[in-house]
Amino acid sequence: MSAALDEFCGSVFWNASYLDRPDADLPVCFQQTVLVWIPLGFLWILGPWQVLPMCKFRDKKSSVTKLYIIKQVLTTLLMLTAVAELVLAVVEGAKQDPLPAVQYTDPSLYIATWLLVLLIHDARRFCLRRDSAILFCFWILSLLCGTLTFQSLLRRALQAPISDVPRFVLFFISYGLQLLLFLVSGFSDIAPESKEIKKKNPEVTASFLSSITFEWYSSMVFKGYRKPLEIEDIWELKAKDKTQSIYNVFEKNMKTAVRKAQAELEKRKRKKRRREGDLDHVNNISKAQSQDILVLEEKQPKKKKKGDKGDSGSHKDYPRGWLIKTLCKTFWQKLLLSVAFKLVHDVIVFVSPQLLKLLIAFVSDEESFAWRGYVYAILLFLSALIQSLCLQQYFSLCFQLGAQVRASLIAAIYKKSLTMSGATRKESTVGETVNLMSADAQRFMDMANFVHQLWSSPLQIILSIVFLWGELGPSVLAGLAIMVLLIPINAFLVAKSKTIQVRNMKNKDERMKIMSEILSGIKILKLFAWEPSFEKRVNGIRARELKNLLNFSYLQSTSMFIFTCAPFLVSLASFAVYVLVDENNILDAEKAFTAISLFNVLRFPMTMLPLVLSSLVQTSVSNARLERYLGGEDLDTSAIHHSPIEGSAVRFSEATFAWEQDGDAAIRDINLDITPGSLVAVVGAVGSGKSSLVSAMLGEMEHIKGHINIQGSLAYVPQQAWIQNATLKDNILFGSELDEARYQQVIKACALLPDLELLPAGDQTEIGEKGINLSGGQKQRVSLARAVYSNADIYVLDDPLSAVDAHVGKYLFEHVLGPKGLLQNKTRILVTHSISFLPQVDNIVVMVAGAVSEHGSYGTLLANRGAFAQFLNLYGRQGKDASEENTTDIALAGDEEQGDEDTEPLVEEAPDDVVTMTLKREASIHRRVFSRSISKTSTNSCKKAQEELPKKMKGQKLIEKEAVETGKVKLSMYLRYLRAVGLWYSFWVAMGYVGQYAAFVGTNLWLSAWTDDAQRYLNETYPVEQRDLRIGVFGALGMSQALFLLFATILSSYGAMRASRVMHQQLLSNILHAPMSFYDTTPTGRIVNRFAKDIFTIDETIPMSFRSWLSCLMGIISTLLMITLATPYFALIIIPLSIFYYFVLRFYISTSRQLRRLDSVTRSPIYSHFGETVSGLSVIRAYGHQARFLQQNEITMDINQKSVYSWIISNRWLAIRLEFVGSLVVFFSALLAVISKGTLDGGIVGLSVSSALNVTQTLNWLVRTSSELETNIVAVERVHEYTKVKNEAPWVTEKRPPRGWPSKGEIRFVDYKVRYRPELELVLQGITCNIGSTEKVGVVGRTGAGKSSLTNCLFRVLEAAGGMILIDEVDIATIGLHDLRKNLTIIPQDPVLFTGTLRMNLDPFDQYTDEEVWKALELAHLKTYVQDLPGRLLYVVSEGGENLSVGQRQLVCLARALLRKAKILILDEATAAVDLETDHLIQTTIRSEFADCTVLTIAHRLHTIMDSNRVMVLQAGRIVEFDSPEELLRKPGVFSTMAKDAGITNTETTTL
Repeated sequence: MSAALDEFCGSVFWNASYLDRPDADLPVCFQQTVLVWIPLGFLWILGPWQVLPMCKFRDKKSSVTKLYIIKQVLTTLLMLTAVAELVLAVVEGAKQDPLPAVQYTDPSLYIATWLLVLLIHDARRFCLRRDSAILFCFWILSLLCGTLTFQSLLRRALQAPISDVPRFVLFFISYGLQLLLFLVSGFSDIAPESKEIKKKNPEVTASFLSSITFEWYSSMVFKGYRKPLEIEDIWELKAKDKTQSIYNVFEKNMKTAVRKAQAELEKRKRKKRRREGDLDHVNNISKAQSQDILVLEEKQPKKKKKGDKGDSGSHKDYPRGWLIKTLCKTFWQKLLLSVAFKLVHDVIVFVSPQLLKLLIAFVSDEESFAWRGYVYAILLFLSALIQSLCLQQYFSLCFQLGAQVRASLIAAIYKKSLTMSGATRKESTVGETVNLMSADAQRFMDMANFVHQLWSSPLQIILSIVFLWGELGPSVLAGLAIMVLLIPINAFLVAKSKTIQVRNMKNKDERMKIMSEILSGIKILKLFAWEPSFEKRVNGIRARELKNLLNFSYLQSTSMFIFTCAPFLVSLASFAVYVLVDENNILDAEKAFTAISLFNVLRFPMTMLPLVLSSLVQTSVSNARLERYLGGEDLDTSAIHHSPIEGSAVRFSEATFAWEQDGDAAIRDINLDITPGSLVAVVGAVGSGKSSLVSAMLGEMEHIKGHINIQGSLAYVPQQAWIQNATLKDNILFGSELDEARYQQVIKACALLPDLELLPAGDQTEIGEKGINLSGGQKQRVSLARAVYSNADIYVLDDPLSAVDAHVGKYLFEHVLGPKGLLQNKTRILVTHSISFLPQVDNIVVMVAGAVSEHGSYGTLLANRGAFAQFLNLYGRQGKDASEENTTDIALAGDEEQGDEDTEPLVEEAPDDVVTMTLKREASIHRRVFSRSISKTSTNSCKKAQEELPKKMKGQKLIEKEAVETGKVKLSMYLRYLRAVGLWYSFWVAMGYVGQYAAFVGTNLWLSAWTDDAQRYLNETYPVEQRDLRIGVFGALGMSQALFLLFATILSSYGAMRASRVMHQQLLSNILHAPMSFYDTTPTGRIVNRFAKDIFTIDETIPMSFRSWLSCLMGIISTLLMITLATPYFALIIIPLSIFYYFVLRFYISTSRQLRRLDSVTRSPIYSHFGETVSGLSVIRAYGHQARFLQQNEITMDINQKSVYSWIISNRWLAIRLEFVGSLVVFFSALLAVISKGTLDGGIVGLSVSSALNVTQTLNWLVRTSSELETNIVAVERVHEYTKVKNEAPWVTEKRPPRGWPSKGEIRFVDYKVRYRPELELVLQGITCNIGSTEKVGVVGRTGAGKSSLTNCLFRVLEAAGGMILIDEVDIATIGLHDLRKNLTIIPQDPVLFTGTLRMNLDPFDQYTDEEVWKALELAHLKTYVQDLPGRLLYVVSEGGENLSVGQRQLVCLARALLRKAKILILDEATAAVDLETDHLIQTTIRSEFADCTVLTIAHRLHTIMDSNRVMVLQAGRIVEFDSPEELLRKPGVFSTMAKDAGITNTETTTL
């Protein structure tokens, strides 16, 4: 071979002696053949594929760009140089003897190659990304190989005159052109027509270089640095990454896989049945039926849970084992690519230790040639570079894979939920399904990120051990044994800390429960002055929580201690055993530092493997859950036909349907024919199958026999209105086009106009989830409006009038449903309970026990004397009364009903709903607008206030977020946290870390000195005492390193607990001192969040972040220190590197933080949209809007996907830049070691380079921890913000009221004015009156007249804006709030109870004896009830008093008042659903027990105050009448008109 090549070149091909000299060089022949053929071979193997796009004729070429022209010109010039060289060879060959063959072949090869390059450049114009990766790699290869020839020619030219000038010149021209082409191909070549695409996503058009270094992402990072990123700023996904395209592939694969899995399932079942001997039974059944039987079997066990063993198995069975296959089939390309990258990376990881070994050998060897050192340094740099490029591509692929797996799973779950059969749906609740989406899909995502560790970790472990064995022989096993031993120890610690965590979660939940109760019942706490008691309770729980937290962090310290010991223990064990086993074993630098760097490689897979395995276990659980859900049955709508039949809109033929497939039929043998345009009422007792009839029509039920034929489109109004979280208008339009005239008509007909006036933004008001800021009646009317607007042919109305008041029902019937309504020409099927409308319908269907007992018109049925007539006799009487009473003026219907309902959402308070909260007190004016008699001005001002409010609220919310979550976190926040920890603590913790790293540097320097002994005692025996000293000190330094760390972590956990305690304490006491107005304008959710998430962050996340940050920082400093000790010049290189590092860090952190936020902000809509869809399934299916919702889900998903994707890329962008810094550190430490060869020992070089090899990871971590710390420290700021809330007046002041005050109970108002907030108008406009001792006064007035404000003023919930209130001649504004509030008693409007014992609810301070409490209960008519309760006084009241009826809760509130028995009682009359009996009880008790007290009753029903001494009538914040009720009734005025409205003529009358 060699001889042939010698002849081919006309010179020697290979001679090893060329390398064995200081000025080594390669033989010319080698340069002309091998170095030329490597790059060309690469291009000719892979290049021709790049020309393929030219063969596809359908694609259009993109236009020519400047870059393209430059590339083609340069390539043409290259071709000309090759031609010139060939011509030269031919000419020279003609003159003398023929030249060696190589002179002809090389130029010819080059000519062909440059032609190929021209073609490739042209072919790439068919693609979006116009430059070729293969060409780029070819330029790199060609330049690298050319470099060797380049230096060889240069050196020869410098030594002697140039022999062959033309070829010399041509080579340098050609090299220069290749260099230019290489530089040009680094830029992205973007055709003008793809400029738009680049704006949407620059990745598509980025050049190869830009792609592998993620340079295309830089513009986003700069943008994020300049301003907080919004979702609009983030680039679109590539078409192939969009949810829809991923999901289409996934679904196709899923269908085939599920089909196979179902076949397997059939087989399994058949086998099982064969075992059970059912064979003969199955054989004579047709295939279709046997399918049914299978399905039946599957369902059976649901009914007989305690059935025999054989049965219960079949329910558990589901198509299994298909999900993982499907995922692999869908994403195989990504998986394979990442495997390739990971493999390359894993192999190269082991190159560095070998190079390190060679480098140390080189430094220790006096004779070796300098050029070797430089080659090693360059190779170290290149291996680090390739390693980091591969690793980043691998991570990028894995994380993208994870995101896409999650997306396809979520899309699949969503789609499944739309087609799921009723039976499958019953198996999992909405919460569980949302969980599948959030938790299980997330698990798959996490798993996908690390799935390759399953084969990569064992591979790395095996390779490490092999190499280590080569270095140290069997003594490696000592080190390994320690590593393996640490695994169970760590596992034990993890398990322990898990139990603590679980315990603490309970405490946390309990504390949060109390907190949310405190916040929702804050008004009661304030009115009763109960805050201290509750503060004590919360602090008690908090103390338990902190104790657990401290134990947890002690455990953590121990585990960190062990973790730090690990690497040094491992090396200590291995080295000690190695040295002790055999005295010929001498530890030299090569062995020690190669071993150390191999141990470092080993640490990662050792820690990863257990994590990945446990994650695998969790994923397998998720896998089973998803397979069961996604493999479940779909809805079978085959029984619903759509064939045209003349004169029939809906026809039931023998229709029999059930809820479960083998359940009892809910409706049976129904034959009905409904003519188009008729109004059919379906009536029947409860449970007679009315709703089932409707569900069967919608195809929601399991079909048993018969069918239903429906012609035309459906609209459906369910019994429970389903409202989307969108604007009111969107809820009505429901995806249809807007037709303004029809829209207005629908709104008017559905009585929504008055509501729109009340809502802050009219029909653009955002409706909360589940329609939380609408009352029941409003929701029902919106739901009806949606149906009416959809303009369908058939309307299925499931009792839509039940939730609205009778008069509104009548209005709706007249304007919408009835013979004269909007829908008069449509087919209407109305399920109803109200009898009053029946005479007006065309046809009545009477249901009894799931069958139609009779049907016909009203008259016919009455004449028939059947079930219907009896039904009427039973209910008819009440029905008549009701309808007569309610025939009030319909014009007011909307307003009036508004009143009865708007109090509804206030009882069940919506936690985070701004609108309700703000409307709550401000708009109490609008709460019950009985008439419009309120003076115009006040209405307007109130409206203004309302309009401003949501704006302002929203403003407030946004401002708050902006102020907090953007920009750099202020230094003061860190200081504030450290101050809470305690400055001394902080100082000593930092000192502990400094000590640890000092010891760390010491350990390493000692090791380097130890290895230098090998040189010192080269041919002598190694002294034993020297050996023992080395091992001993090494061990001692290592231990002290771990002990310093233990000291630091234990101190820091103590300090952190202190900080947590201080901050929570401040937050809690300040929140409880905040005035009522603060709670009115701040949604509870936001305050709760401070106590939940932010306190959690301060408790657990911040201490961890601080510790890891410190540890990373010290690690980097100590590494750089060690390198500088070895080679002092390194200090110069640190400066530019650290500047670069700092800038990358600054840019990245701001972007990353915003992206994390956008991810969480865009993630919740996915889940809430899903939850909404599941709860409104029947509606979506009835309207046939599945496709629209699927698309909506895809859009929401894509928005989240693009922020996730952006976040993934931002991490890679950062990592690749930092790893580049790391590679440079390695390179320079090696280079400097080579330069200062003579002066250095091998040990110190080994130390310096092995530390450098380890620095890259630490650099990465430092950024991670810094950005985490910055993200988390925000919590301190948010908590701090609420510790600065303006407080209400002090609870106790210098001026205490006299003992026993108020003894008489006289109240005097002196020109008293008040407003809710400084920017609003006065609510009470100068009230002056006297209320005598023991007088009973009733306060009445229309809504918004200021009645409730009066109580608020007495308790100083509102502070005066002018005037004063005197109680027993003491100005209440001068005394402390608690002194005032403890001496007044109130029975509030809505009875609020707290979790805790009944006794705690009556007397939280334990001020009274048990006898007194029992006495109060007796007077409140609760004694007998409480005596029967388990635990009696210690009976535990559940959250919000759920386990007591509303009436009982009201009585408990009465008992509270009786217990207090103050001189002044304020009775804010309960409007909640208190039955008349309870009401009567309360009234009599108050009359008897509070006879000697002053009683103020705020009345909503006039009859309750007809027996008062005097009645105060308020209007628009002024007293208009104040006299005894008899007097007021006699003279015409506000009171007498109100009384007339209520049907009261004298002082003894019935209820309104």
